[in-house]
Amino acid sequence: MGDGRRPEPRYSRIVGELRQRIETGELAPGERVPSTREITRQWGVAMATATKVLTELRHEGLVRAVPGVGTVVSASERAAGPSPAPAPATPAPARRSTPSASATPPGSTGLTLGRIVAAAVTVADAEGLAAVSMRRVAAELGVATMSLYRHVADKDDLLVRMMDAAIGERPLPADPPPGWREPLAVAARQLWGLFRAHPWMAPAMSLTRPQLITSAMAYSEWVLGCLGRHGLDDHTAFTAHLTLLNHIRGLALNMETEREAEARSGLDSEGWMDTQEPALRATLEGGRYPALARLARAGYDFDLDGLFEFGLQRLLDGLALLLDEDVPPSRV
Repeated sequence: MGDGRRPEPRYSRIVGELRQRIETGELAPGERVPSTREITRQWGVAMATATKVLTELRHEGLVRAVPGVGTVVSASERAAGPSPAPAPATPAPARRSTPSASATPPGSTGLTLGRIVAAAVTVADAEGLAAVSMRRVAAELGVATMSLYRHVADKDDLLVRMMDAAIGERPLPADPPPGWREPLAVAARQLWGLFRAHPWMAPAMSLTRPQLITSAMAYSEWVLGCLGRHGLDDHTAFTAHLTLLNHIRGLALNMETEREAEARSGLDSEGWMDTQEPALRATLEGGRYPALARLARAGYDFDLDGLFEFGLQRLLDGLALLLDEDVPPSRV
């Protein structure tokens, strides 16, 4: 007869192995951990078990999901043991800290527009745009909600100021590279990096009802000046600018929606795709979609950064034809 103790669940043993690899540094901060599919292969467990493994590691704050990348080791891994709540899916990027209410002098709130905007950006970076409200920002600062209205008109005003501050963190170079293609690529990659750092910014920014974001106007001026110097009129140059912007923003929208979907389902994008695989393969078995069937067999590594760069180069190739220039050999 045994000692009466139940055997340790299989998922707990896998969690323990991965936890040890993280705590010993074998898996470094920012490095991808095995996906649900890799866990099923390496440990011979079901998909549900693999999903439970990653969910537990997220609850312990050891890993986080990065849209378009996968599940990676958190920047500041904690000791083993579940936390009271899951860690945010996307942490706030490095930035100057917002002074807390306790740091203000006695008898004075020390409330400024800069502190309000910084607190709102911090909330949005960590929890998403839906978490930002005047009440929540006031609570973060330890002040009455109505006191915020002495500095901002309403939430829409606050959102514009948040975007202005976020974009202003990364000004464009004072001296653009020569030519037109590389300067446009520099601006596009820098804007993509901003959307990466602040996933809430893409859904907050409107293309059809553009907000007056002063720091963003520098990007428009950069593109207009660059293409104008190479023969395009302002109207055509601005259309090119909007086309590039829509490519970048359109892809970036997936970051926030993915973060929201993961929060609802507890599955990262890889885990969710794995749950759809049986139905997809059954649909493809009939031979009606041969190209998709070949792709499914070969596998496709979905990567938002790769999609951004591929689209950017194709758009620049199109502008080269518009400028009557030779299209360079594909770099993507």
